[in-house]
Amino acid sequence: MSILVFGAAGQLGRELAGALSQRAMPAVLLSRQDADIADRPAVMSAIDRAKPAVVVNAAAYTKVDRAESEPEMAFRDNSEGPALLADACAARGLPLIHVSTDYVFDGSKSSPYVETDPVAPLGIYGASKEAGEQAIRRALERHVILRTAWVYGVHGTNFLKTMLNLAGRSEGWGVVMDQHGNPTATADLAEAIVAVAARAAADTARWGTYHFAGTGEASWYDFACEIVAAQAQFTGRQPQVRAITTAEYPTKARRPANSRLDSGLFAMAFGIKAHPWQERTREAVAALLSAETQRN
Repeated sequence: MSILVFGAAGQLGRELAGALSQRAMPAVLLSRQDADIADRPAVMSAIDRAKPAVVVNAAAYTKVDRAESEPEMAFRDNSEGPALLADACAARGLPLIHVSTDYVFDGSKSSPYVETDPVAPLGIYGASKEAGEQAIRRALERHVILRTAWVYGVHGTNFLKTMLNLAGRSEGWGVVMDQHGNPTATADLAEAIVAVAARAAADTARWGTYHFAGTGEASWYDFACEIVAAQAQFTGRQPQVRAITTAEYPTKARRPANSRLDSGLFAMAFGIKAHPWQERTREAVAALLSAETQRN
């Protein structure tokens, strides 16, 4: 079984590469430079060369605020690209695993979102991801769309690494406390994708849209406090994180106040549940700071 991964140079793609390697699963890993998912000839050529059993799309435009001024780029990468991948997979009889986002929802629900809740994106980023979902559903029956939230890990740029950077140079800062979600480790998300890929290659997957996010919920403030507490064990630094409101931290793009996702359907379908987010947060902080200590 060979897996073809687009977007292999991103934070999720790099984590996925490690997970596939650990399991000795044959994979072809392509960065944007290797094959841009919105470039039809490049995609067709990549798939025909790799001859995979499963295609995974880990490529995306993820700059939420910049998307408001770059809608063409966001829709190119998050809608046109996935549509092209789905068409290519349909023509070759291949299944596609695609990663989507909590931003397809407006955050007005008072409880965690389930897969059947109506979508209502607040901004360009969410709208572009929702358009990508729809394009895949129209083109390809054998697909799994994984919506996730608040993704972080040891690779790339993410909230956890931003907080660690601040902890190393600042005595205190404010973090929003009135937006809630499920911090999701790339380590867990990669494991979920590998499990789906194995089932998809065997044609035993339950196709459709699923939510997969970290176990447990938090505000951004809660998440920041956990990160700062974890780093203190390595650095001895104890900066003060202040709770602030969304109104006190205006951004170009609106964020959902509620990004919580119910991952129960995925657990039933694939038998996998993410680790508690606090556990994975401590692991990521330890991995990053231990590596930094070794370099120094």
